[in-house]
Amino acid sequence: MKDAAPQAIYLADYTPPAHLVDHVSLTFRLDPEKTRVLSRISFRPNPEGPGGPLRLDGEDLTLISARIDGAEVTPQVTPRGLTMEVPDAPFTWEAEVEIAPINNTALEGLYMSNGMYCTQCEAEGFRKITYYPDRPDVMATFDVRIESDEKIKLSNGNPGQSGDGFAEWHDPWPKPAYLFALVAGDLINHPDTFTTKSGKDVELNIWVRPGDEHKCAFGMEALKKSMKWDEDVYGREYDLDIFNIVAVDDFNMGAMENKGLNIFNSSAVLASPETSTDMNFERIEAIIAHEYFHNWTGNRITCRDWFQLCLKEGLTVFRDAQFTADMRSEPVKRIDDVITLRARQFREDNGPLAHPVRPASFVEINNFYTATVYEKGAELIGMLKTLVGDEAYYKALDLYFERHDGDAATIEDWLKVFEDTTGRDLAQFKRWYEDAGTPRVAVSEDYADGTYTLTFEQHTPPTPGQDDKPPRVIPIAVGLLSPNGDEVQPTKVLEMTEARQSFTFDNLSSKPIPSILRGFSAPVIIERDTSNDERAFLLAHDTDPFNKWEAGRDLARNALVAMIRDGAAPDEAYIDAVHTVARDDSLDPAFRALALGLPSQDDLAQTLFDTGTTPDPQAIWDAIETLRHARAERMQDTATRLYAQFQVSEPYRPDAEQSGARSLANAALSLINRLDGGAQAQKQFDTADNMTQQLAAFSCLLQAGKGDAATRAFYDQWQNDRLVIDKWFMMQVVHAAPEDAAATAARLTEHPDFTMKNPNRFRATLGALTMNAAGFHHVSGAGYDRLADWLIRLDPLNPQTTARMCSAFETWRRYDDTRQGLIKSQLDRILATPNLSPDTTEMVTRIRGS
Repeated sequence: MKDAAPQAIYLADYTPPAHLVDHVSLTFRLDPEKTRVLSRISFRPNPEGPGGPLRLDGEDLTLISARIDGAEVTPQVTPRGLTMEVPDAPFTWEAEVEIAPINNTALEGLYMSNGMYCTQCEAEGFRKITYYPDRPDVMATFDVRIESDEKIKLSNGNPGQSGDGFAEWHDPWPKPAYLFALVAGDLINHPDTFTTKSGKDVELNIWVRPGDEHKCAFGMEALKKSMKWDEDVYGREYDLDIFNIVAVDDFNMGAMENKGLNIFNSSAVLASPETSTDMNFERIEAIIAHEYFHNWTGNRITCRDWFQLCLKEGLTVFRDAQFTADMRSEPVKRIDDVITLRARQFREDNGPLAHPVRPASFVEINNFYTATVYEKGAELIGMLKTLVGDEAYYKALDLYFERHDGDAATIEDWLKVFEDTTGRDLAQFKRWYEDAGTPRVAVSEDYADGTYTLTFEQHTPPTPGQDDKPPRVIPIAVGLLSPNGDEVQPTKVLEMTEARQSFTFDNLSSKPIPSILRGFSAPVIIERDTSNDERAFLLAHDTDPFNKWEAGRDLARNALVAMIRDGAAPDEAYIDAVHTVARDDSLDPAFRALALGLPSQDDLAQTLFDTGTTPDPQAIWDAIETLRHARAERMQDTATRLYAQFQVSEPYRPDAEQSGARSLANAALSLINRLDGGAQAQKQFDTADNMTQQLAAFSCLLQAGKGDAATRAFYDQWQNDRLVIDKWFMMQVVHAAPEDAAATAARLTEHPDFTMKNPNRFRATLGALTMNAAGFHHVSGAGYDRLADWLIRLDPLNPQTTARMCSAFETWRRYDDTRQGLIKSQLDRILATPNLSPDTTEMVTRIRGS
């Protein structure tokens, strides 16, 4: 643990570093318990810095020796770093430290995963490797020598000399320490090459543990597609002779973009039809693209400080979303992204963890790798592109790369290139970066004498530390449909800048039906009185795929809210409307599968809370089950036809066409399963030749209460594949009945294959409990108690994962007094834990509030 509770760090207090680094030479003498790290660092005073002594960050290090310009020195050492007086001129710092990778369960810095040495340095992990100014605005070139008997020894940049027991690497591009990486172990590569647009051949490798070689081909193709796409769309060419990816089992995140040596959670790169679902394949493709795109938006141009994290993450998430839309289905990708945004980021914006896309302060930066920084940050890029247009967007990006290559940049730098390119004043747009919360946009309308008027009023509710929010720039994409379904006004972007603003449409022969916020053109909540008849009309006739889907989702939400709040029967109009969409063979099968989805339990809980009703998780679960059953009864003939029609007989491909067919067939299977007691699901489970089909059938069997035999068979088949067994853990908890969820999770934590030291396995078990909303929020409080128990156990080992999983409690204030009291007592119990990490302390304190 760290020596004392750290204080908040403020953006307003930023000062440049006192010293800059020109070059770093590192030698690693690897040993599980006593790794020696020798550093030789060329420092010089920063003419724009504050002056003063040399201050270097360092944690969990044993200092063996230190020298300045060859002379032994004795710095003042604390648990968080060291300080000493240095010459007011360039000097060379040398140090030797000892660290113990085998004991590093936090998975930050240099640690071991199943006998493999690996690193994770973002955000502040390099300080656990050696003493250094561990901040992103200190950039330097690196030479690395790795001394070890390990078979493979990798680091950033291009390979240098190697021989018996050593390998050297040189990274010619200046980088901050958070992009440093080292891997050493018994690894096998899946090789390939890529020829850049300028004709340079780049060596490509995906490095895996022996036995995983057959799971690399898809990831390699995704990498090559990403490299070509970045050249074609953004004009960005790769800049080293080699690009390495390594699959690591124990990893807190999905992947890390270290320069030339990307380190991936195994789940985010290893794939085969037998062990990975269509969703796994799409996720892997997106994450590989994301980390590769960071080479320019994150590495060549990094962030000046961690407050600017959205500068690299928001832009890169937007770029990987563009890539996936081009590789697959643009409408389906957009709908998927909005589902994720609303489930994670809107929830964050609406609770105690709300913060701006660029926070003004933080205690632990690890706690700000959030949906707001990533997903909402990407939405801001999309809005900016919408406002300036495609041509101006790419022109501004060219200027950004030209002006800031090699820089540690800020949001101000980013917006300035758009102002200089377009002549626009983006001061008001900047509020999106500075103000937390999701804007609400109330809509009213008027029609008279052929003129239709839409009036919008925006307001953003108070969030922690921000009560009053001035108006923002909101691009609202609108289309108008005639009563017979024709489009009388194609999509037009209305630029809202005032608190209240009206827009008119003239020369209309009749009052139109508006299609508002097409493509989800801004991350806002539209508030408008709309009838179910109008929603059904838009579901049938809207030409915008997102709003077509949104109309169906709204119909389902209204039906469920009426069932929960008023005891209403399932809405026949909704069932008729979604049935019509399911039968429409002119629509993309993937879109139809999405249309058959229902709002999540969390979505419904928030909807009820926002409209003045205290949500009852059990009542929400009951209503969803009732509506699913009613829909299945109405749609059996259609479900049977769709299930047969969209069976894929060709060899498995994880492309958009086959994935869409399987998604609709499996949606049909879930309808059939409601009435046949799992008979068809059992047939599919027994004959499936790919994980998508097998897991869908397993899910249906668990939901039908017929999963015992399948559970045993699935484990027997896949017990030696750690990533598939993660699925086995997760499915049992997610599909447990609410009253059994906590007990199911508890039983699985006693299974020999459970380990809390592996983040994937921990999330697959305890994280799955939080995904079973009715089970986690069961009135007994068993779910709360179970999660708190394990978070307290995990915190001393892995504070980062612990803190992030505490967010399961963030919505506690929306529930009844009994549940509030139960959650509050668990939060207090966590806070009372001796030596609780700063990461978890900050998160629980923010969630708990006063």
